[in-house]
Amino acid sequence: MKNNKMELKFKVSSFRKIPNPYIRSDNTGETKPEMYVLICDVKDLPSDIPMDTNPRMQNEKTKVAKKIQSSLTNHTERNFYLLNRGMLLSAKSVTYNNADNVVSVLFEDSTVHGNVDGGHTYTIIKNFREQLEEGEQYVKIEVLTGIEDMFEQLAAARNTSVQVTDQTIAELENRFELIKDAFRNERFYSDISYKQNDIKRVDVGDILAILNLFNIDKYPTDKLSPLPINSYSSKKSCSDHYIEEHKKYSDDQTLNPYYKMMGIMPTIAKLYDELEKNMPIYYKGDASGVKKYGAVTGVSMVKPKKPKYKSKFYEHDMDYSTPNGFIYPILGAFRALVRENNGKYEWITEPISVLNELGSDLVASTIQMSRDLGNNPNATGKNSNLWQTLFMQVKMKTMTPMWIGGTTKWSILTKFYLFTKSHKLTSY
Repeated sequence: MKNNKMELKFKVSSFRKIPNPYIRSDNTGETKPEMYVLICDVKDLPSDIPMDTNPRMQNEKTKVAKKIQSSLTNHTERNFYLLNRGMLLSAKSVTYNNADNVVSVLFEDSTVHGNVDGGHTYTIIKNFREQLEEGEQYVKIEVLTGIEDMFEQLAAARNTSVQVTDQTIAELENRFELIKDAFRNERFYSDISYKQNDIKRVDVGDILAILNLFNIDKYPTDKLSPLPINSYSSKKSCSDHYIEEHKKYSDDQTLNPYYKMMGIMPTIAKLYDELEKNMPIYYKGDASGVKKYGAVTGVSMVKPKKPKYKSKFYEHDMDYSTPNGFIYPILGAFRALVRENNGKYEWITEPISVLNELGSDLVASTIQMSRDLGNNPNATGKNSNLWQTLFMQVKMKTMTPMWIGGTTKWSILTKFYLFTKSHKLTSY
């Protein structure tokens, strides 16, 4: 979490809170998504809305941008707020003072709070509103709160054309041949989408985020940092890195970490599904008394007479759906079982066997961290201490003690694990 707390106050001509249709009576204290719709004079729009959350690069020279500008500065037809789809903001909270028609929007975490969609609209408004009079043009603003756990999904859905366009270009340049070759014999091979409007159930961007967890060139296993937390927090950065690596090693792909990884990619997919489907089995309850996996915050359970959930790759039937904030840190820990040998990645030991042996401990550590963080799967997925602790729990399976002077000496990594285990370190 990047704590860049900022509160913006500005005048609006209309404010509406759209009730969450799923909330009836809820006393659990959990944060639920809420929607607010504002109509604001473009002259009153703040100039410093955070933009780190917007994946789109603003290019005012495109035809679309010029149409936005033309609509905004049209002095004869005052309908910009109807013709333009407006802006989407993610925020920590929203309050409204109906006495003076002022709304207060609080942004707290710059990785998930800010402008999610409508960056071109925002940029053009700031650059051209001086040409307008007060009350001449308005803009619609949608503000969502409580969506931290689904931010990646939201950003991808609202900015599909941007993220998928990058992948489409990469597909046209044949940059995904490594992925296709690795998974050619897997039954989900034909279910992978690589380009825009290719609607299939497995997005190559998800695959690249998962593979990033096992990139030991970028995240060496003999160090505690860096950690591949961006696999959870920024799927797009994982896609960008894959494309960059492919370009970097265009003359010799055998040096590309993803080429080295090809041999273990199918097992990574199997490991993911094994973890996802067995999370309820690994869960043994916790100190707070919650014994049922479906009662854990963030976990969903299949309703009676409804279809089963399906695992990500091989579509195994599941009664529970687990948040990525739990799955990614655990899966990422299995990077500890990867090594490079003769220019190829290989497993030090069979990973699914290790998962079945350590699964209960890994899941217990993860869910306890979520409780320590206020029952927050999103914060759990970004917690570096959890990632380190889980990594060490798996790493211990590959380590043997060194006998020096008649005593057993463990590496500094082992000492770190034992320290975090005993102190229950967390970061906020």
